[in-house]
Amino acid sequence: MFVLAVAAPLAVTAALAPFRTSFTNAATALVLVVVVVAIAIAGTRVSGYLASVSSTLWFDFFFTRPYNSFDIRGRDALEITICLMVVGLAVTELATQSRRHSRRSSEESRYVSMVRDLTDLAQTSSSPDLVERAESMLIELLDLRACRFDQRPSDPPMARILIDGEVLHVGMHWPVDELGIPGPEAEIVTQWRGRTLGRFVLTPTPGEPVSQERRAVAALLGTIVAAGLATAREST
Repeated sequence: MFVLAVAAPLAVTAALAPFRTSFTNAATALVLVVVVVAIAIAGTRVSGYLASVSSTLWFDFFFTRPYNSFDIRGRDALEITICLMVVGLAVTELATQSRRHSRRSSEESRYVSMVRDLTDLAQTSSSPDLVERAESMLIELLDLRACRFDQRPSDPPMARILIDGEVLHVGMHWPVDELGIPGPEAEIVTQWRGRTLGRFVLTPTPGEPVSQERRAVAALLGTIVAAGLATAREST
């Protein structure tokens, strides 16, 4: 994409250069803005920046006097060149923000779907099915290498993901956003109405950052499992 970001404006300006006497500079600048927008949407912020710089340089080279030179003569040409750069950078930022919001919205929808599906399962399925489904969800959600459920934990306490998504490790809040979940294993204690009904033992991917939002959803999944296990035990 980076090569395309540099090469596409060159190809467009070179193709339009033979018609520069009949094709206005403003129209050429608009065409290049479309190129920048397409690259910024399909690529990254960096590719959008590269396309903006490339478009500005090749517009200057092919469409401002003296032609085939990076010199600029004339106020109008200078203004159009500056506007092309500014607009290119602006649309790149807008595309980046739009892509970020879209990704966040998609992630939030996935989290809601996980919570809903596990809640429905807790009401209708047996405990083994509920636990197995929760394990697979936690592996996906937290980018784990493995996950298992201990119904009667006997090992010493591990790094623990709390209900708000914070991670407590050796008595301190661990910077998971930067360093990932501490290992070799961590835990989510499954509690319901003051009762501990086991824990999920997590084998994290070393150094893999995990957002607090994802950790909080994981803790909520643990609570849903605890509620399902408690209900199952009360009904037997």
